[in-house]
Amino acid sequence: MQKVAYTALAGTSIEWYDFFLYGAAAALIFPTVFFGEASPSTALILSFLTFAAGFIARPIGGIIFGHFGDRIGRKKTLVTALILMGVSSTLIGLLPTYAMIGVTAPILLTTLRFAQGIAIGGQWGGAMLLVTESAPSNQRGYYGAFAQAGAPAGVILANLAFIITSASVSDESFLAWGWRIPFLASALLIAISMYIQLNLEDTKAFKELQSYKENHLKDNNLNKTSFKKSPIIEAIKKYPKRIILAAGAFLSIQVTFYILIAFMLVYGVSDTNLSRADILTAILIASAIQIPVQFVFASYSDRHGRKGIFMLGAVLTALWAFAIFPLVDTGSFWLTVLAITGGLVFLAMMYGPQAAFFTELFTTEVRYSGATLGYQFGAIAGGAFAPSIAAFLWTEYDIVWVSAYIAFASLLTLLSVMTLTETFQTDLNETTSQEI
Repeated sequence: MQKVAYTALAGTSIEWYDFFLYGAAAALIFPTVFFGEASPSTALILSFLTFAAGFIARPIGGIIFGHFGDRIGRKKTLVTALILMGVSSTLIGLLPTYAMIGVTAPILLTTLRFAQGIAIGGQWGGAMLLVTESAPSNQRGYYGAFAQAGAPAGVILANLAFIITSASVSDESFLAWGWRIPFLASALLIAISMYIQLNLEDTKAFKELQSYKENHLKDNNLNKTSFKKSPIIEAIKKYPKRIILAAGAFLSIQVTFYILIAFMLVYGVSDTNLSRADILTAILIASAIQIPVQFVFASYSDRHGRKGIFMLGAVLTALWAFAIFPLVDTGSFWLTVLAITGGLVFLAMMYGPQAAFFTELFTTEVRYSGATLGYQFGAIAGGAFAPSIAAFLWTEYDIVWVSAYIAFASLLTLLSVMTLTETFQTDLNETTSQEI
């Protein structure tokens, strides 16, 4: 079980590293490198829109990988998603700039970002189910947190990559070629993919589902076409309400997270005397604190249920939203660390138990599809345009409206989770649907 957990953590950490690396680059590098002809504010918004392309692709990736994850297994699907991400991110590191090939450069950049989104759309479901379906029933939250820890670990790795690279070369060299090095390091994902393929087995729940199908075919003299229904369509037919509410439960996490790790890079540098390295370091420290507290909240949910801690996280995130920017506006590095850490800790109250919570909402035969659809539709609704919306609210109105935006998303999450039933005592081997 520990080998499964740590392997899932390694795979998701590098996968999210690639995804978040793009977010940092979209704020700091790509406006100049790929949109240099536009004004600074227009270039920033265009760069963040390419960032959004990854989110638009995530539900598509969820549909594709969800189908095959429920049909051929969690492991094979996860391996394919990891390889796709590794190749896409490495190619971003090799892209010619706008100065070299003109408008083709941002088009190619957006295409590769879209491929990243398809990969991340499939990765989360595979890694999450690999650990939660393998875990003891009373530790699904704890082991699910290993898959969830990949996100803050990815933020740490991405920020470290930019801090180390930018500190090692001049600003001119960093803009010219230094930014490519962190993307080229993504080739490591391909090696991790091969390790998973060669050293891990699929989950017990999926194996039991396959055995059930085979026995059912024999006992009833049926042919294999009896089980050819699309898992995605079956998930939507059986659990439309759960998928929508799962997406709603994810809104607060996504909006808050991407404002703190992407928009904050622009706001902190533009509105205070803090440097790019200061903001990156503050996000790094906050993310390092987020990882252990996620495990604490996930373990708590194993004993006391998923809903209570999830709803408390949504309430505290809404309230903290109005403290974040006044703390950053002081220009104090440590108060900025406090602002971002508070947001990520309250977010961890939701994100830590989320893998187990979403796993338990769906039965085995459509679990990959159902959980992934809820997760990815929540991602596109909450995270895709969060940095762009925040930038618009800040430049056109006032920063307090960004806080109100976070609070509104948190309210929607609170209402969504309140509508769902408690799940922590669910039998994951059950193959019949239940109503909410």
